[in-house]
Amino acid sequence: MVKSDLITRHPFGLQGDESDIISEGEFGAVLSRAGVGKTALLVQLALNAMLRGKNVLHISLNDPVDKITLWYKELFHHLTQRDTVEQGGPLWESLLPHRFIMTFKIAAFSVPKLRERLADLAEQNIFNPDVVIIDGLRFNESIRECLTDLKTLAVEQSLHVWFSVHTHRNEEEPYPLLGLEDLFDVALQLQPEGTDIRILPLKGPEDAVSGLSKLALDASSMLIK
Repeated sequence: MVKSDLITRHPFGLQGDESDIISEGEFGAVLSRAGVGKTALLVQLALNAMLRGKNVLHISLNDPVDKITLWYKELFHHLTQRDTVEQGGPLWESLLPHRFIMTFKIAAFSVPKLRERLADLAEQNIFNPDVVIIDGLRFNESIRECLTDLKTLAVEQSLHVWFSVHTHRNEEEPYPLLGLEDLFDVALQLQPEGTDIRILPLKGPEDAVSGLSKLALDASSMLIK
């Protein structure tokens, strides 16, 4: 009951299942300038999926495992404190088998290497992801081949894949997907506004993203509200 209550109270719970935002084999992007909240939003997408029994692979190309682990612990703690959820400790322990954190140096990341690691995890019956988060991939003119290969992998393994996308103040375009829009099914932009950080849907099916425009991150706790 504790888990179901937390799912219902979480803002994404009002959207229905996480797969309503992106489906198997699809890409979602969270875009913002540095330090605005991309990782915080991605971690809460992950927590929502984990609460629903889905396995989340979090791939970080910038931060070490301990820093990513801290993001999850702090946001889960804030979430249970805000919603006065009892037995938060046992619930947290029950979620951990649904998460696996993997790190790469940016220059060392490639789809063949990712395939190899996923195969190793599966063969040893360690972890089989449903949702993959890739945080820190550099979006530049040469990234299309990598994303195309990732799309093939996502379709083959029925994965929901979310990316963080770093933007800059002086960019003229609404979001810097550099002609890669065809590969993405949903794009969400984070926009600071007073004490909140608005979640602005830039691309996606109306039935999947319309409710997201009503959500925001609290700038102090980074929780979705």
